[in-house]
Amino acid sequence: MRFILNRLGFFFLSLWAAITINFILPRLMPGNPAEIMFAKFQGQLSPAAIDAMKKAFGLTDKPMIIQYFEYLKGLLSGHWGLSFANFPTPVIDIIRNSLPWTIALVGLATVFAVLIGTLAGIYIAWKRQGILDNTLPILTMAIQALPYFWVALLFLFIFGFKLNWFPMNHGYSSDLTSGFNWPFIASALYHGFLPGITILLGSLSGWLVGMRNNMINTLGEDYVVFAEAKGVSSGRLMFTYAARNAILPQLTSFAIAIGNVVSGSILTEQVFSYPGIGNQLTNAVLLEDYPLIQASFLIIAVSVLVANFIVDMLYSRLDPRVRTGGLANES
Repeated sequence: MRFILNRLGFFFLSLWAAITINFILPRLMPGNPAEIMFAKFQGQLSPAAIDAMKKAFGLTDKPMIIQYFEYLKGLLSGHWGLSFANFPTPVIDIIRNSLPWTIALVGLATVFAVLIGTLAGIYIAWKRQGILDNTLPILTMAIQALPYFWVALLFLFIFGFKLNWFPMNHGYSSDLTSGFNWPFIASALYHGFLPGITILLGSLSGWLVGMRNNMINTLGEDYVVFAEAKGVSSGRLMFTYAARNAILPQLTSFAIAIGNVVSGSILTEQVFSYPGIGNQLTNAVLLEDYPLIQASFLIIAVSVLVANFIVDMLYSRLDPRVRTGGLANES
């Protein structure tokens, strides 16, 4: 319980710091983002209309501390401001429409990469010096070494343009209405296959090689050698004794990967014109849509913190030394 309370305290402290930094940074930037936007309306809108727009955007001359508490209140109530580039669309609506696409695409690709890479790493470590052990790590590292956007463009050109096997843009067929029905889900999976496989191949090597190296080190531990000498079955030795402990370092990487789900597909979404938050963030930067940029960065920070907290809880279940204070309490 003490471990959980400590991690909760760290989580909320980090969350408060992320929110505060997200509030302060735009106000420390040189120039005024609002004035940049309103300058575009010079001669097109009356001063009264511009004043009304400033109020709608929440741009006031109130003291910083008052703005900060109004910012916190807006976050809690779901009022994250209005998009400069898509006025008068609320930022929360843009996030709500685009975030599920990114979570589905990058989340599924990441989970499949972790599962395939981890299981393959366990197997080739168990069968080390075999054909797969000598070829698979090299092949996956060669693919990962290729520029990320180049692989996406290559897949798009070959399978989308030349062979016409997969669509070249968007998240689903334009003649369908989004909803929880099979035609829409099938279309979304079809459109998401190429960007998904691009993300999977780009991250597979890290999981495979990392798990292989962890597994080989664990297989040399005394307790594994002793269990093998006792006649423990191969399957139990591989998974219960070796893999369970070898997978612990992978959890930290998994936390980072899950936390980066929101930000990890920016280039892929641009290449495939995928309607996710990465595409929205890129457009927001190009169009100087500061409220949307601010909200996107906050979503990224929160996702990283939540993922790390969940992995801390999982880590404590797999390794009791974590929640009992480690070796310090044993002495």
